[in-house]
Formats: sequence, C-alpha cells, structure tokens
Amino acid sequence: MFDPPARSALIARAWRDVCENLRFFSRLPTPGAGAQSRTGAALNLARIAWATPIAGALIGALGALALGLAVLLRLPPFLGAAFAVATLALATGALHEDGLADIADGFGGGLTREAKLAIMRDSRIGAYGAVALVLSLMLRVGALAALARAGFGVAAASLILSGAASRAGALVPLALLPPARPDGAGASAGRLETADLVAAGLSVAGVAFLAGLAALGLTRAVFACVVAAAASWGLSALARREIGGQTGDVAGAAQQAAEIACLCALLIGARAP
Repeated sequence: MFDPPARSALIARAWRDVCENLRFFSRLPTPGAGAQSRTGAALNLARIAWATPIAGALIGALGALALGLAVLLRLPPFLGAAFAVATLALATGALHEDGLADIADGFGGGLTREAKLAIMRDSRIGAYGAVALVLSLMLRVGALAALARAGFGVAAASLILSGAASRAGALVPLALLPPARPDGAGASAGRLETADLVAAGLSVAGVAFLAGLAALGLTRAVFACVVAAAASWGLSALARREIGGQTGDVAGAAQQAAEIACLCALLIGARAP
C-alpha cells in the first residue's frame, strides 16, 4: 500500500506525535525534546490527539513494569499496586493529581465563578483537594490490587488500557468546553474538533482490542472504556456548571476520573480469585 520511503515517513511521524504527547503528559525523556524547546514551537494538540491514548498506554506500561517487579519480589498485591500507582505519579509529575486537587478545592470552596478560578490557580492544597487526592489514590490502588489477584496479565493489561482511555478522557473537556479563562494550559491547548476526539477514540478502541484479546476479554475492555468516557463527560458537565468552561486542571481531573472509572469497571462482574 505504501512504498518503503512513505512507510518510513509515516512511522516517523507517528512516533513524533507519540513523543510530543509524552512530553505534554509526562516527565519522561523523549527524543526531540531539546530541539522543540530551542525552537519554542507551540504544541498542536489537535494534530497529535490521535496519539494521546498511545502515549497513555506507554505510561500505563511503566506502571505494569513496576507491578511486575513487585510480583518478582513476591510482594503482596496491595503493595505491588501501590508501587505501580506511585510509578505513574512519578512518570507524570503528578500532573493529573494536581488538577484533581485544584478543581476539588475550587469547586468545593468557591462561591462564585471568579472565586473558583482563583482558588484553582492557588498552588496550595486545601481540605477538599486533600480528600480528593486520598480518595483517588485509595480507589486506584484498591482496584488495581483486586485486579492483580486475578493475575499479573490482567493487572498489566488493565494499567495499559486505563492509561490509554484516561488520556483520551483528558481530551473530552477540550472538545466539549471553551476555555474558562483567556490564559493557562486550557486556553493554550485550544478547543479540539469532534474529529480530533473521534481519532483519539479510535486509538483507544485499538488498545482495548489488544488488551481484550491479551487478558481482559473484548466485552470487558470495551465496557471499561465506555464507563471511562462517561466519567470524563460527567466531569466536563460539572466544569461547565461550575466555571463555564475548561482549564488544564479540568483536563487533569477528567483523566483521573476516567482512570478510576476504567479500573473499577474492569472489576464489575469479575470472578473472585
């Protein structure tokens, strides 16, 4: 279908898009980071949206590696799950957790739209944010520990799938909502077109197909993706009501909501080990 030069160019472009996503969503070292910082080129999230779930799957695979090491050391499932979630937080610089804490503080503590946005911009964490972070960690570690009891393959596939589905979930507010403020990460990312979100969804479907065949089952994997999408849509609807749009914090919180929903959905109907 493609001659060798065209195929090589296509692969190189796809890898570049994945690397740009990894630079945006994580702190992982990637090829081309230095060149991009020197040129000062702005991130075109719409162009690389299709590769966002692929980057998320790679981040999830890092968590799977940490879990695999815990299995080799014969650590209990809970500790292995905790190490895996800690690895994900380290890889991303707790970017998404920070967004979740900020909107919890803002939505919970602000009485007006302006007050909510001001609280969200404050780097300090309040009671609402602390509770949100604790609950997020508990839910993710607990769900992953339960999945690990069904076998390493199931847990590893779950991490990869949730990584892909949740990064696509982070794009949902950017497609559904206008920027809530004229500056910040949400405004710089811009509003995605429906086609960009569909492209990301197709990538998630591909990851779900592979994860389903490998360990999870196709029906179970697709169901988890649907639940993750519903969670990110619900978070977007909440942001519309509270602040009338999206910010980088809203995108981060949408990722967290989708990841929790995906992991918990994979437990629904699962047989006890």
